[in-house]
Amino acid sequence: MKKNYRIKMLICALLLGSTACSLNEEEVVEKAAISKEKLQQIYDMGFGTSDVKVVEGGYLVEGDILLTDEQLNSQQDAKFLRVSETEQYRTTNLVSVGTGRTIKVAISTSLPTAYVTALDEAIRRYNAENLLIKFQRVSSSYNILLTKSPSDAPYLASAGFPSGGNPYNQVLVNSTYLGSSPGTNYLATILAHEIGHCIGFRHTDYMDRSYSCGGAYTNEGASTVGAIHIPGTPTTADATSWMLACVGTGQNRPFNSNDRTALNYLY
Repeated sequence: MKKNYRIKMLICALLLGSTACSLNEEEVVEKAAISKEKLQQIYDMGFGTSDVKVVEGGYLVEGDILLTDEQLNSQQDAKFLRVSETEQYRTTNLVSVGTGRTIKVAISTSLPTAYVTALDEAIRRYNAENLLIKFQRVSSSYNILLTKSPSDAPYLASAGFPSGGNPYNQVLVNSTYLGSSPGTNYLATILAHEIGHCIGFRHTDYMDRSYSCGGAYTNEGASTVGAIHIPGTPTTADATSWMLACVGTGQNRPFNSNDRTALNYLY
């Protein structure tokens, strides 16, 4: 997720994030060259290629989503799940939960104490929905680790997508920008967004990020096969979804009714 802010007179787009995202007008890091072949792989996976960044571990797309070379080189089943016209989306990979599964989440000591409180709130939001997937904060033997991003990271937070039936295992959080105490509900919204990516959700305004981010129409990329609508969800814009690409500083976005529909449909 992103939000507009100013650093050293640079106007940048941030996350939630996701929720959390990349800088989109002027960058604070030099953009590394990306081959046409790699951009084609990203496009074939169903992501836009207009704002791809090379970062440690892979490629940052949609502002806060990390794709690895392993994912890009794997065979793609390009279906995605859609809720209405500005909607919820999932990736082809989800977390295997069976009759129920608890995902263990740890937080590194590299992040301030206030981030622990915010993570607990994000976990509470998920567990309050009584899903088959549940979350528990632990100190070891984790499935997902929240840790500090590099200080020069061009995003507020970033995560990836599930593989092999397991959640993506890391959320990087830019505490350098967010500070030591950014507000519990605001930070919980960011962390819940990134955890949403870890379990397979894409941005609600996937088809047009200008809806939450402003600026020009931006389509993050269309998958090549299939779009499965969730029955009972609206066909109009959803202004409060926790998976919107951008969020205002200090904004709180607990799950709304459409978010709950999507969560219950998948988990």
